[in-house]
Amino acid sequence: MNKSLILIIILLCFAITTQVRAQQRPQYSQYMLNGFLLNPAIAGIEDYADLRVGHRRQWVGLEGAPTTYYVSAHTPLNKGASGNKYHRALAHHGMGAILHTDETGPLRRTGLSVSYAYHLPITTKINVSAGVSTGLIRNSINASELEFGNDNDPLIGGGNIRNTMLDLNLGFWVYSRNFSVGVAGAQLLEDAGSLDEGITPDDEANLGLQRHYFATASYRFEPTEELDVIPSVMLKLASPSPASIDASMRVLYDERFWVGAGYRHKDALVGMVGVYVSPLLDVSYSYDYTLSDLNQVSAGTHEIVIGFKVLNNRRVICPQWVW
Repeated sequence: MNKSLILIIILLCFAITTQVRAQQRPQYSQYMLNGFLLNPAIAGIEDYADLRVGHRRQWVGLEGAPTTYYVSAHTPLNKGASGNKYHRALAHHGMGAILHTDETGPLRRTGLSVSYAYHLPITTKINVSAGVSTGLIRNSINASELEFGNDNDPLIGGGNIRNTMLDLNLGFWVYSRNFSVGVAGAQLLEDAGSLDEGITPDDEANLGLQRHYFATASYRFEPTEELDVIPSVMLKLASPSPASIDASMRVLYDERFWVGAGYRHKDALVGMVGVYVSPLLDVSYSYDYTLSDLNQVSAGTHEIVIGFKVLNNRRVICPQWVW
């Protein structure tokens, strides 16, 4: 656990000197609540089927700003009873799927992927998992929303550019009750998996995939029996874009109610709040206050996530593993 805490401190310090840039994958302020969106190794990590519906509206008031919708679900397979103090839990499998749509101006990206993960306890407290997800990403540009300087452009009149590509993501996760560390790679095939013919080089530049890499870490402090303090950090790399850092802190009361704050370097301050309503339902909301000049033309960013714990036979209210 000490090594994981050192990693978090290093990443948090690195955040101070790292410049943020926009990246191709959808951005999530509440990444720590649904790490499955970034890392397929998390599939099946809990004792129930985790279903989440999310909506993010970025830079409200700015025409053509990004809007994201997603549905994610994952569940364990053949998972035995959790290990006690003296025995390891049993190894098990996990399966999952994600459907998301991201719209930015005339550009629309829709993705569907399925995931598999294998979870292996290595001690009575520490587990490792590895996962893979594959699927399709459909990119399209709606020409009716574009302005043209050439009256002879063939897209005038509402033509569209579309491209469908294979998607491949890999992930690795190390976790215990009080910490987690993970790495993942997304869109690893780039344009090699294109299923459409006749796409021009200019179209590939607009619709092609960019490899993304994520490193995440979190630690759970327990200053009192009722309070948990959970710092987390995410490093994002998407060459040729510069590295990007998100850092956040959540305070959880009685494993029911939580508030949090986050910082995206030179991009946004984030406020968050959530409640684990019941063994079935939890709800969370975040607001991003934009730090760049965009705050003069937008009213910030809203994100809401609704979670459902399906087949929750143990009546778990607060997730055991994911922080």
